[in-house]
Amino acid sequence: MKMKTTDVHTLIIGSGAAGLNAALQLKRKGIDNILILTEGLQKGTSINTGSDKQTYYKMSLCGSFNDSPVSMARVYYEGGGTHGDIALVESVVSLRAFMHLVDLGVPFPTDAYGQYIGYKTDHGPARRATSIGPYTSREMCRALIKAVKQAGIPVLENRDVIELITVEEKEGRRAAGAIAIGEDDRIEIYRAENVIFAVGGPAGIYDKSVYPGCHTGAIGLALREGAAARNLPLSQFGLASTAYRWNVSGTYMQVIPRFISRDPEHKENEKEFLSGYFDDPGRLHSMVFLKGYQWPFDAAKAVGGSSIIDILVYIETVIKGRKVYLDFTDNPKGFSFAGLSDEARIYLDKSEAQLGTPIKRLKKMNPGALTLYLDNNIDLETDLLEIAVCSQHNNGGLAADIWWQSENIRHLFPVGEANGSHGVYRPGGSALNSGQVGGYRAAEYISVKYSGTDLDVTQFEEEVEKRLLCIESTLTLAKSSKNNWKEERRIFQKRMSESGAFIRTSDKLKKAIADAREQVKRVDTEGSFIGSGKEKREYFRNRQLCFSHLVYLEAILFSVESGTGSRGSALIIDRSGEKVDESLDDEWCMIPENRLFRDKIQQTLIDRTGSVSNSWIDRRDIPESELWFETVWQKYKDREIYK
Repeated sequence: MKMKTTDVHTLIIGSGAAGLNAALQLKRKGIDNILILTEGLQKGTSINTGSDKQTYYKMSLCGSFNDSPVSMARVYYEGGGTHGDIALVESVVSLRAFMHLVDLGVPFPTDAYGQYIGYKTDHGPARRATSIGPYTSREMCRALIKAVKQAGIPVLENRDVIELITVEEKEGRRAAGAIAIGEDDRIEIYRAENVIFAVGGPAGIYDKSVYPGCHTGAIGLALREGAAARNLPLSQFGLASTAYRWNVSGTYMQVIPRFISRDPEHKENEKEFLSGYFDDPGRLHSMVFLKGYQWPFDAAKAVGGSSIIDILVYIETVIKGRKVYLDFTDNPKGFSFAGLSDEARIYLDKSEAQLGTPIKRLKKMNPGALTLYLDNNIDLETDLLEIAVCSQHNNGGLAADIWWQSENIRHLFPVGEANGSHGVYRPGGSALNSGQVGGYRAAEYISVKYSGTDLDVTQFEEEVEKRLLCIESTLTLAKSSKNNWKEERRIFQKRMSESGAFIRTSDKLKKAIADAREQVKRVDTEGSFIGSGKEKREYFRNRQLCFSHLVYLEAILFSVESGTGSRGSALIIDRSGEKVDESLDDEWCMIPENRLFRDKIQQTLIDRTGSVSNSWIDRRDIPESELWFETVWQKYKDREIYK
């Protein structure tokens, strides 16, 4: 398997908004020999997702609100599980990143005076949020792709990275390149001084997922190399449509549609199941309304709050095995505007949406939300919309420092959702900001500290030779394997959605981990039958995804057994806890959050044998900034800030 090696200074793996911006910033800082490897510029989460009003979070740029980097950082920090110094960086660089997008032509709205008008978003008390509608991240990507092309940055599409290459040096492990499957399904080798790892979230490990079908994620490539991770259990889950993957947040809930349930085998066996859990229809419909801007699922809103809706959908779909749909054509049973809470009634009144049916209210309040589904062959004026509680985002990811460099693998820079910069709660839209900030920070550090070349080529070649021998052996085994990659993927995705999603129990997790270990071993040693180039790619994708789901499950069990309790988007079920709702069976008791863990960060390490270990570390405070100009200026000129 001798083959050509492509030499680049900095390799960017992934072409979402974070990776594209990182490439642009590298180019602007004089790093010319760069290359983007991607499955496709039109693939991935950034360019294929959104919400009824997809939010971008940044420091305020309107009105008389007194905003500052530290006050914004405190919002991140108070959410729990977040390092204060990283929160400060994401705050202060948010304006630079945002204005860069504006300069690229992303049409964020302003008033006649040029103020970028803001609104409050979930977990954000100030008017820092902005949006251009359902497709904010898509328009960001389009603008960034145009800029990348204008800058002449090379992009290789139809590439599936199957190995992240690291080598051992005196200072510790470092990134050195990658092995990919490229054109004509041939193996390709890339040697790089630096690797920017922009592969997105762990979409492919879940069965019930709102990530776009074309995106699976590749964090497992780094986990297999022993890259440190943090806060892996802190995923977000929420109600989403399944035929076309889209979050049914915001207006979709605020217009108060009917929730109906069907037996998959007997479609005529239909019912409005939510009403069976509520004595007061007005309270039920007010909860559905609140679900709109209290999305995603939040354990703090399970008892007496709108997150009971998610739990009831879960019971209907996962436990009872039925299908749940939203019906916008008619009002739910017992609906009346007079029966709604003041908050819901006043909101609909001010929106001039006290209209006869949910579809009429949706047309009035957000016609684009209707058009979005029409563009994907679903007509909400006539069609039912199938939904489930789906995986939506991972607040955790790889552990990196304030320059977005991996904590234990030098020259590796995880950016975007692959970087675990968020904690228990984060303001809505902060993920888009974080991805842009990460590109700035990684590019700046590389241009100052890693602009030269010092990779030991001999070491790299020796490591690649080992990997190629393993790949060759794997492909030989796979030809005679009786396993099927589709079935293997279905198995671990189903396991993850049943045991590692938003409903968690210690017993289920222990069983899932034991089964996951067996599957990882089977996938690694037996492979799956490979009859085409596509199947070769999917096998290697399965290999890293399967390993990822094991690491996530182990991290989740550690969190549960540590006693964090129900927090963020995870409900820990145990009979010793508090009853979620009197309408539910006795087993629906939850362990309340232990807020002491808000001051901790969960660290996950994988050794070279694949063994997973978890621990807690104290989070770092928001730093006291040295604000004397002459002193900071001197440190900047002496490059002390990059240490």
